[in-house]
Amino acid sequence: MILVTGGAGFIGSYLQAELHARGEETVVVDWLGHEEKWRNLQLHAPSRVIAPEDLDAFLASKPDIKAVFHMGAISETTATDGDLVWHTNVTLSQKLWSWCAEQDISFIYASSAATYGAASTREEFSDDPSNLEKLRPLNLYGWSKHVFDLWVAQQLRDGKKTPKQWAGLKFFNVYGPNEYHKGKMISVIKVKYDDISKGHLAKLFKSDSDSVADGQQARDFIWVGDVVDVMLWLYENPHVNGLFNCGTGVARTYLDLAYAICDSLGTPREVEFVDMPAQLRGKYQNFTCANMSKIRGLGYKKEFTTLEDGINIYVKKFLQGSMYY
Repeated sequence: MILVTGGAGFIGSYLQAELHARGEETVVVDWLGHEEKWRNLQLHAPSRVIAPEDLDAFLASKPDIKAVFHMGAISETTATDGDLVWHTNVTLSQKLWSWCAEQDISFIYASSAATYGAASTREEFSDDPSNLEKLRPLNLYGWSKHVFDLWVAQQLRDGKKTPKQWAGLKFFNVYGPNEYHKGKMISVIKVKYDDISKGHLAKLFKSDSDSVADGQQARDFIWVGDVVDVMLWLYENPHVNGLFNCGTGVARTYLDLAYAICDSLGTPREVEFVDMPAQLRGKYQNFTCANMSKIRGLGYKKEFTTLEDGINIYVKKFLQGSMYY
């Protein structure tokens, strides 16, 4: 069986759907809660759903697991509870890494592009190991992900036993179905879709930098299906190990994004610029772009979905259609 932590969440449930389609037996570690998060699993239920607090007991029972996809985390970039973030994003990740090493099974985990902090050029978004110590994340979430990446690097330097295969993925700006439970951390694409579909103008933040024009803040937006494809490629290629970027390698502006949503909805290309919230000023990344040469060099060949095509799929097939994947 395959264990998916955070398997009822956004990326985790999309991965769960693909594993289910392949006939894999899966166990999901997550809380379903009292809202509608269960719907992320309604079309592809796992064999079991285990609450995170019951994970230790489950692993102690020596289940027949061949791989762990560790997607579970506190992912809010505005999180402030340092103790909770550390326990969830660092301690749990260390426990799972060590368990996979002991059991000699594969471990594929979610890192984040938030680890890059104020990086502003494509060259600075390098997943080369020599760049790791130079990174300075801007928020607690990014720092917690970076701490675990550093811990992994230290395990390797110390010659400690590692999982059969290990791979960390620095996710850039992921969007797509099954993200509806994420509240204020939902993708900007869903937020702008809601505004435009209700007849409002898409609101974009004014720039807080003299060198970046309003609407020209750029991100590497990646369709969730492409993210999962990368994870499954890694699983199918157990000789590939390392910490990798997971984006498209192309930065697109927020104005591009808003226009693509307008086009998909058949509405005029009109936007409104609003002041950036005070809590984001000085912590806002004006540019992200994954350098994808490392994983490309190891054999990942599939082309990534363009922003326009991804938005059109998301809008037509899901937001105006079945909603869930």
